[in-house]
Amino acid sequence: MSHNKNGIYAASGAFFIWGILVLYWKWLGRIPVAEIICHRILWSSSILWLILLWQKQCRATFQHFLTPKLCGIHFVSGLLLSGNWSLYIWATLNDRIIEGALGYYLNPFFNMLFGSLIFKERYSLLQKISIVIAIIGVACQFYQVTTFPWVALCLAVSFSLYGVVRKKSPLPSLSGLTVETSLLLPISLTFLIFIAVRDNDPSRLFSEPALLTTGIVTACPLLLFGFAARNISLSTLGIMQFLGPTLQFIIGWQIYKEPLSPQKITSFALIWTAIALYCLAARKKGKKLKN
Repeated sequence: MSHNKNGIYAASGAFFIWGILVLYWKWLGRIPVAEIICHRILWSSSILWLILLWQKQCRATFQHFLTPKLCGIHFVSGLLLSGNWSLYIWATLNDRIIEGALGYYLNPFFNMLFGSLIFKERYSLLQKISIVIAIIGVACQFYQVTTFPWVALCLAVSFSLYGVVRKKSPLPSLSGLTVETSLLLPISLTFLIFIAVRDNDPSRLFSEPALLTTGIVTACPLLLFGFAARNISLSTLGIMQFLGPTLQFIIGWQIYKEPLSPQKITSFALIWTAIALYCLAARKKGKKLKN
């Protein structure tokens, strides 16, 4: 089997896991979001270091902690990522799964917007039109303050800014994420110890075995995504990324029966039109690169 097919399968697996993770976070809904995030950082960091140990890259990764500038970059990117995780889980547990899906639909368009404003990247006319249509799609929800999609916008902007900050670092995804989670680990452990002492319950740190799996559900799709990124074209990867929010949208709509108001339907229709143009532009760019 070719690396290309393996890459497609890996990308499908990564985006499928990210799409159905809302079911997992709902299952952990009895636990406060702050505790979930702290455990996610703790166990993700543990698993990532084990992977680095297996790949014999621990010593090289440790060296990165001796570079203050690099640590500063990854501390900021880690804060952005943990903030994105926190809002995503909060939205899931507060019946805003569909709005969360909207945020991840919008993410590529904010990536292009920031790429143009910050890195002076150039885009085709079709890509520019897709950005405008996506913005109009979000604007459809502005006229009713009660339905202003702040969750979607914050998710899209925070993850795009995470990408902007990560561009400043030369580290690959695995090492970078390991450094990020390790830098946030002291804060997470301090918080977890604090609540254990506050509640006079030392066993609370490990009283929820389900939280151990937060590291697995974080690391697995990231590793699959990393493999896919090395083996298939970025245009194909860009198109496939919409599988995640689509599954999230379907789960919120069909399983958890979240309402779809007329303005939301109009908003999503415009967003999906923008996505179609984005995918068309990505395919054209991919064909040009092949030629």
